[in-house]
Amino acid sequence: MKAYNTDCIRQTAATIEALLGMGQTAPRGGMSAPLSAVLEAAKAAFAASSGAGPASQKSGGPCADRLFFYNPDAISQWIFEKYRGHFGPLFNLNPLFIPMLSVFPPVTPVCFASMYSGLEPAVHGIQSYVKPVLQVPTVFDDLPAAGRKAAIVSTSGDSISMIFLNRPVDYFIYKTKEECSRKALELIAADSYDLIVLYNGDYDHYMHRVSPVGRRAIRALDEDIETFAALHSAILQSWKKHNSVLAFAPDHGCHEIACRLLGSHGIDDPCDMNTVHFYTFLPRS
Repeated sequence: MKAYNTDCIRQTAATIEALLGMGQTAPRGGMSAPLSAVLEAAKAAFAASSGAGPASQKSGGPCADRLFFYNPDAISQWIFEKYRGHFGPLFNLNPLFIPMLSVFPPVTPVCFASMYSGLEPAVHGIQSYVKPVLQVPTVFDDLPAAGRKAAIVSTSGDSISMIFLNRPVDYFIYKTKEECSRKALELIAADSYDLIVLYNGDYDHYMHRVSPVGRRAIRALDEDIETFAALHSAILQSWKKHNSVLAFAPDHGCHEIACRLLGSHGIDDPCDMNTVHFYTFLPRS
């Protein structure tokens, strides 16, 4: 019998808010609880830093001042296990690795709606591959209400660029992933946001066309890992005054179809439902 992971991407929203000291260890109605392993790891990582600012005082313990969530699309746990050697640069950053369960159906708008609202698809309202603007609270509502600044960086037409519109956050929407990555690095250097979210859909794009293990798909996977490493280097340089968290957080997995020549996702099976998240903690220096 194939095993499903237990920690769920729905827990990401409350984890973000708890890391920022927003009191979400008791989340609002329907919102999944934060990931205790992440909060414990953050507390341990930041304990040696000289205080953690006003947010820490409100929450009763060390927390982060800056969060960066990198969202590469469709990277399954089985891909991580098959190509574990490719993830060496991530492991060199001493991350916390958490096997994660997606939501059903495991398709991009459904998953990111759950990831950043903390709600089940039946509650937030996106239950298929459609991209309406969400009408429920998300971290992009909660953070501004608490006086925090957030930015969304995404390629045009993709789910993250559409379902979270009409929030009091800053949107940086571009045609290519390269433009998005450059802007994300600029935003890190500017050091003015409490949360930055960067989406990259290339692995998903190529996985559909050449299979999850096709040469171009694996190159896109490698590029995702290279981007994450570049973000890490930029944060080390520009966020020295902050306790920072950098997360690698895919939305769902994938599987092979058409005699293993193409790829897809959307089924209730561990190949699509199990993914992996990495959290790296960077104390202020």
